[in-house]
Amino acid sequence: MSYNTIITEHQGDIMIITINRPDQLNALNGATIEELNKALALADINKAVRCIILTGAGEKAFVAGADIKEFARFSVSEGSMLAARGQKLLFDFVENMSKPVIAAVNGFALGGGLELAMSTHMRVASDNAKMGLPEVTLGVIPGYGGTQRLAQLVGKGKAMEMITSAAMIPAAEALDWGLVNAVVPQADLMNKCLEIAARIAKNSPTAIAAAIRSVNAGFRDGQNGYTTEITEFGNCFGTADFTEGTTAFLEKRKPTFTGL
Repeated sequence: MSYNTIITEHQGDIMIITINRPDQLNALNGATIEELNKALALADINKAVRCIILTGAGEKAFVAGADIKEFARFSVSEGSMLAARGQKLLFDFVENMSKPVIAAVNGFALGGGLELAMSTHMRVASDNAKMGLPEVTLGVIPGYGGTQRLAQLVGKGKAMEMITSAAMIPAAEALDWGLVNAVVPQADLMNKCLEIAARIAKNSPTAIAAAIRSVNAGFRDGQNGYTTEITEFGNCFGTADFTEGTTAFLEKRKPTFTGL
């Protein structure tokens, strides 16, 4: 499938999706959100894809925010619909995918860009990356899950500080706060993400999907993460991957997982 605002490529069983609007610092607009949804949905059902890396074109920005000119004149109801639709199509969608998504954060990740990175399952940043949620400088708040996911990742106090001050933090500070998993020189960013993705791709897709559901359950109102874990653990015993994994272990060979 061809796209106008993103580029997709495969490196073996790893899919790389690049947001390709470098002249706008890869700002998210409606068309980009729609295309990301389509590409991610196809990747999620593609048995040949084991892990996804999400990044931005160029060296300046992962995503430098939402495209403000699209919603500058919105009404209250239109603003609510914008947030709800964006969360459904992209941010919640990424978080709930059955395959791990790694954000390769190159440069600025601001506003919707940081919210997108936070919706992925793990984040690797270049050493020149800067992150922040500057929405209050525009008279609005983060609307794509930022108030919730940032607090989950760095704690309530630091989330309040970042959101209310609109301050950007450098990659090293983001690492200290637990906002990113690793920081590497920009030239090494994609290789580091590919290294992590390759380790993931060797493992059971069914078990990985079950693990994602279990971890996410612990952060959801009305769900008991421990109960979900018990259920998902039991379900693993009915999969071909479990049979292959345990058989391979007993036979002292490497498993060949099929995701079944």
